[in-house]
Amino acid sequence: MLIGAHVREDDPVVTAAARGADIVQMFLADPQGWKKPPSHPQAEALRAGEVAVVVHSPYVVNLASLNNRIRIPSRKLVVQHAEVAAEVGAIGLVVHGGHVTQGEDAATGVDNWRKFFARQADAGGFAVPILIENTAGGDHAMARRFDALARLWDAVGEYGAGFCLDTCHAHAGGEELVGVVDRARAITGRIDLVHLNDSRDEFDSARDRHANIGAGTIDPEVLAAVCAAAQAPVVVETPAEGQAADIAFLRERLGP
Repeated sequence: MLIGAHVREDDPVVTAAARGADIVQMFLADPQGWKKPPSHPQAEALRAGEVAVVVHSPYVVNLASLNNRIRIPSRKLVVQHAEVAAEVGAIGLVVHGGHVTQGEDAATGVDNWRKFFARQADAGGFAVPILIENTAGGDHAMARRFDALARLWDAVGEYGAGFCLDTCHAHAGGEELVGVVDRARAITGRIDLVHLNDSRDEFDSARDRHANIGAGTIDPEVLAAVCAAAQAPVVVETPAEGQAADIAFLRERLGP
């Protein structure tokens, strides 16, 4: 099982070694910006190296939005990031489920996702798999509650969408972690990646605040059980100073 961490440094190869990581997740550009990502200076080393790579899209992306000024640039940005993710040999591009705003029809947000996948399929597909991630907050989110996730998957599943399960997001979003893997798989048919994070805040708080394993409100053994059940690559998105310990904890519980 691949276990690693999200890193923000410019040298993910060295950082992976320092963390004892088998896989690294990274941004390719400012996570709060709309600029096209540049080619990564370590693209060749990452592509040819032994450490697996996954890329996270910018937080500004909202493919569900009914606002053309947000949705259309979001589509363009995801395609661009997928192309550069392929250059570093990434196994996928993580994209948040997004949301509509109060008073807007969530079904239209779901259809915006479907249209995006359909149009890209007509254009030859994505350069790497798109991994939709469940989110923590918002009553109008596409992937906070699993009933909403099911509606989203009915629309995009046929296009080969992947799924990234975030434990902090599920916990803060009001989804119990005991049995969460089976419930998610019943909807999506797959789990391609786990974001293994403790939560600083309580269950159903709608607050996306990550904590190192054992420093938050989730039982560490429950977190380990989620990983064991998922049998997918695991990335911790926890505070950097505790990531090596988080990875070591998981290896101890899950074995080599």
